[in-house]
Amino acid sequence: MPKIVFLDTATVADLPNELAKFHQLGTFTAYPSTLPEQTVERLRGADIAIVNKVVLGAAELEALPDLKLICVAATGMNNIDHEAAARRGIPVRNVSGYSTNAVAQLTLALLFTLSMDLLHLHQAVYDGTYAAQSAFAYWRQPFYELRGTRYGIIGMGAIGQRTAELATAYGAEVVYHSTSGRNTDQPYPAVALDELLQTCEVISIHCPLTDATRNLISYPQLQKMKPSAYLINVARGGIVHEADLVRALQEGLLAGAASDVFSTEPIPGDHPFMSLRDAGKLLLTPHIGWASVEARTTLLAGVRANCKL
Repeated sequence: MPKIVFLDTATVADLPNELAKFHQLGTFTAYPSTLPEQTVERLRGADIAIVNKVVLGAAELEALPDLKLICVAATGMNNIDHEAAARRGIPVRNVSGYSTNAVAQLTLALLFTLSMDLLHLHQAVYDGTYAAQSAFAYWRQPFYELRGTRYGIIGMGAIGQRTAELATAYGAEVVYHSTSGRNTDQPYPAVALDELLQTCEVISIHCPLTDATRNLISYPQLQKMKPSAYLINVARGGIVHEADLVRALQEGLLAGAASDVFSTEPIPGDHPFMSLRDAGKLLLTPHIGWASVEARTTLLAGVRANCKL
């Protein structure tokens, strides 16, 4: 029976029945979180390491001669030194596709919350603003239906495709830009990034963070957007230059933006976004797009399936 160690279970700790199933696979030990200096000691003698965000670099792998397999409880694997793992002959396995529906659902939820000014309107009911109105209804800014708008998707992988389906169901015209040059056989028009930025009322980002997509959306790109447009980032923080986005929002270059992801997570107090405390222009959520119960249950099932030596 292999020795299996899961180094950071905090984000799935509320699924104890799913975690308990790992005991069927071998001798299983779980830690809610692991500091860098604890990694080697906790994995000493382990055959299989399971990590979500814990870093396994060359130094850690060289200090773990018994390690035979790394399972990443996520899709992204940039926390693993793949060259070092390959030198040791250690396979690295991730789980893809588990959060497609959850992230697409959040994308539309962020858009509607932002574009319809729902946080302000919710508060207006409770703080007396609505009660003080002479009319039976109240809003502080006009809002529009998604039907008939042009919706731009950056990155047409599984999540981008599901988001396109949802936007189409609301009556939007979907266009997309592929950052990888793959996934081009789609029932939607592929357009250059500049055209997408210049013509879309809504733009949502679903591409991976790579050298090619880092700071893909910076000030020059934000200048090309419509002043009435919304930008939704549920991919990775580094794809949007965060200080540039704050500047663009302050200058009114776009109507608003939402982000579930940040270049540093958790977000630090001195992050550029924290200087713009206006949920009407910038809506922030703490990286929850992947975290529906269904998605995390599917994720853990995928990790268990990968735990085969």
